[in-house]
Amino acid sequence: MGEQRRVAIVGAGPSGLFTAAALLAQAAEPPAIDIFDRLPTPFGLLRYGVAPDHASIKAVATTLARVFEAPDVRFLGLVEFGRDVTAAELRSGYDAVVYAVGAADDRRLGIPGEDLPGSRSARQFVSWYSGHPDAEAQPLDGVRSAVVVGVGNVAVDVARILLKDPADLSATDMPDAVLAELRAARIEDVWLVGRRGPEHAAFTTPELRELLETPGIAVTLEGCDLAAIDDAGLERHARANLAAIGRALAASPASALRRLHLLFWHRPAELAGDGRVRAVRFEPTGGGGAPLTVPAELVLRSIGYRGVPLPGVPYAEGRIPNLEGRVLEPDGSARPGEYAVGWIKRGPVGLIGSNKKDAAETVAALLEDLSTLPRREPADLDALLAARGVRPSTLEDWRRIDAAEIDRGGLRGRERTKIEAWHELLGLVWGAPSVHRDGDVRPA
Repeated sequence: MGEQRRVAIVGAGPSGLFTAAALLAQAAEPPAIDIFDRLPTPFGLLRYGVAPDHASIKAVATTLARVFEAPDVRFLGLVEFGRDVTAAELRSGYDAVVYAVGAADDRRLGIPGEDLPGSRSARQFVSWYSGHPDAEAQPLDGVRSAVVVGVGNVAVDVARILLKDPADLSATDMPDAVLAELRAARIEDVWLVGRRGPEHAAFTTPELRELLETPGIAVTLEGCDLAAIDDAGLERHARANLAAIGRALAASPASALRRLHLLFWHRPAELAGDGRVRAVRFEPTGGGGAPLTVPAELVLRSIGYRGVPLPGVPYAEGRIPNLEGRVLEPDGSARPGEYAVGWIKRGPVGLIGSNKKDAAETVAALLEDLSTLPRREPADLDALLAARGVRPSTLEDWRRIDAAEIDRGGLRGRERTKIEAWHELLGLVWGAPSVHRDGDVRPA
């Protein structure tokens, strides 16, 4: 038997928790697992990336939380990789290290005017309405028309949140400040824009239907003609998407207070404005289209995420180079004991459930390597963090935050209300916040 193996997982989002679950299920001798995260709250995109009104998807967190019931699994929040602990230090303290950090950056349009006030990323907008403690406020005052560039599920979610009656969101876990901003907003038009046709769009049919069936909106289609699309060779989901759009157009009311404009075969060429975004100039990407200028005070780009380089870890083209999860050096050789999973492994593709199969592949490689790895005395990471003044938050701290959110929601007739401010989160963890060494409101 020997000493119990030790595995560190960097990131407590879906991919990290699926990895922990796979380790517990696949290992003949389950290792001790420490799951690190820079936040005091687990679940990553399940908590901060899924639209608040998608309760069924968010409920996956309940299933993933079961990994914390295993006696040898620990949650260590408020530990930032690269600042509080390095890759070399994790390698010295664990038999294997798994990077499950997702893709925290977004792609840019690369067009004139992109940096004007009012031009933002959908990722920032989602973080705001999901109550991420790092999220910047997203003021909507003066916004009458919004453009969402992209036709994936994130773009669809953003468009729906902008168009939906805030009263219908009041039962969700949205932070109070977000709901107040949405209630005060007077958005009338939302443009959802794709550079190809609707038959090529990445959104899934249930999410598209949910947007198209938003109560009280009219739907228009620009840039293409559904009747001219030959659907004979299309996959089933593409045909279902076209049918959903056709039904929405047929049922669209002659007049409505809010309008959804689906614009295909166009791409933004310029954001125009006098100190802030006032309009978007589009140019056609397919034959027969024409240039188009749309008034807009808000532009949200949703054209893909990118992984962020980790200090001391190989990185190329938005992800960690790997073979079946084994981290690779630039010369193609595997780095012993280091693995990747999720979007930082394969790029930002696939739904949340895709991470389960992905984690199983990485864990299979990890356990195969572990079977031949000599046992050694690991460094004491707990002592190292303590010597630096880093005191990780625990699962019990998260449960205290969880209970406080449920209590806050109960006072408002809701299941929960998200706590989004760092000082409140840390107050629940430590009792009193303090300023971290780089000026962030983080624990001392």
